[in-house]
Amino acid sequence: MQRPSDIFTALRGIRDMKIGRYLIVLVLLMGALITFGDRGLIDNYRMKEKLMSLKKNNHEITLENIALKKNITLLRDNLSYIGMVARSELGMVKKGELVYRKAQ
Repeated sequence: MQRPSDIFTALRGIRDMKIGRYLIVLVLLMGALITFGDRGLIDNYRMKEKLMSLKKNNHEITLENIALKKNITLLRDNLSYIGMVARSELGMVKKGELVYRKAQ
């Protein structure tokens, strides 16, 4: 016949195994949530890529703004630049200039 202390030891071992299983399941569940959940590791990686893309786009727009500000300053202050733009972009001609056209 088994002693009562042996029975309690066996029952305690079974109980500890159940707790261990629950603990393993809980750890696996938490790992899955940390990896795949909202604001998890994968979502964090995607957000970092999106941030880098937005920073690159922001930098390109900043460079474009600088070029446009320079162009605005030249158009306000430089009459020869205004004449050059009028000739090249609008096809305008100064008074007294000769225009040569190619025959088609």
